[in-house]
Amino acid sequence: MTSVAAYAAPAPKAPLERTTIERRAVGEFDVLIDIKFAGICHSDIHQVREGWGKAIFPMVPGHEIAGIVAEVGSGVTKYAVGDRVGVGCMVDSCRECDNCKAGLQQYCDQRPTMTYNGIGKDGRPTYGGYSQKIVVDENYVVRIPDGLALDVAAPLLCAGITTYSPLKHWNAGPGKKVAVVGFGGLGHVGVKIAHALGAEVTVLSQSLRKKDDGLKLGADHYHATSDPKTFEDLKGTFDLILNTVSAPLDFAAFLSLLRTDGAMVNVGLPEEPVQIVLQSLFGNRRSVSSSSIGGIPETQEMLDFCAEHNLGAEIELIGASEINDAYERVLASDVRYRFVIDTATI
Repeated sequence: MTSVAAYAAPAPKAPLERTTIERRAVGEFDVLIDIKFAGICHSDIHQVREGWGKAIFPMVPGHEIAGIVAEVGSGVTKYAVGDRVGVGCMVDSCRECDNCKAGLQQYCDQRPTMTYNGIGKDGRPTYGGYSQKIVVDENYVVRIPDGLALDVAAPLLCAGITTYSPLKHWNAGPGKKVAVVGFGGLGHVGVKIAHALGAEVTVLSQSLRKKDDGLKLGADHYHATSDPKTFEDLKGTFDLILNTVSAPLDFAAFLSLLRTDGAMVNVGLPEEPVQIVLQSLFGNRRSVSSSSIGGIPETQEMLDFCAEHNLGAEIELIGASEINDAYERVLASDVRYRFVIDTATI
C-alpha cells in the first residue's frame, strides 16, 4: 500500500479537503499512473452531494484522468513507464458476460467497478482522480495519443466518450442533422465531435449567450429554447437529438423536433424523475433512448479520433484549492467549458 495525497469529501455535501488515501501495491497486471490532470464532471457534484442516492465516504471524485505511467506489473504488456495514459469512469468489470466480451464493459451484467464511489474486487472503496497517483489494471487504461495535450485530453475520458458513443451508434455523419441540447461541459465536446463526424450540427440552449462560442466550435446553427418560435421553426428537423443536460425537460416539445424515425438520446442524468408523454412518440415512430459512457475499445477509438481531428476540451485549469469554488461555478453554469485540476497542486 502507498499513501497518496488527494482531495476528498469527508461526508455528503461537505466541502472537499486535502487528505491522504491508500493505493494498493502494483500487482502483476497493474499500472501505476502519476496523475497530471483531472477533470471536474457535473457527476462528481451529483455524487458528492448524494443527488443520485446514498454514496460512499470519504469520497475522492474524479473520472477524467490523464497522466504518465510510473510503474508496471510484471505481467503488463500494453504499457511501459513513461507512456501517456488515461483512465475514465470505470476501472474493472466482470470480464465474463456477453457485454464485457464484446468490449461493452460499461454495460457489464454485474455492473462495472466505477473509478470512484465504487467497491473493487478486493472489497475496498475506489478513489478517483482528485489525487496524485492511481493504480489500475492495464485492461482499463487507455493510451492518450501524442497529438493531444494531457490537460485538454482529460475531460475526453468522460465528456468525450459520453458524447462520441451515441453519436457513432446513431450514425451521426454526412447528411444527418444533429441537435445538441445544452452547451456546457458535455455539450461543447459533443458539438466538436458531431462536426468532425460530418453532421450538420445545431445547438439548442436556453439562451444565445454562448452562440459565438458554439459557432466557433463547430455548430452550424444555434437556437434559444427559451424562445417558443424555436420549436415552431425546427419542427420535424432532426435525425438525432443528443440531450446533455441534467435537468428535466419538456420532452414532448423536444420530440416534436425529430424527423420520422428520429431519436432523442439522453446522456445527462437528472436527480429527479422525468415524465415522457407517449403520445409525443407515436406520430413519426420517434424514439427516446439513453447512452452510458463507452467500452474500453471505443474509448481508445474516441481518443484516436480526437487526436486525428486536433480536438480537445475547452478548459479552465485550476489548482486543487479552487475545487470547492469550481463546484459552485459549475452549478451556476459559470465555466467555459470544463474545469481541469492541475494535480501537482494537491
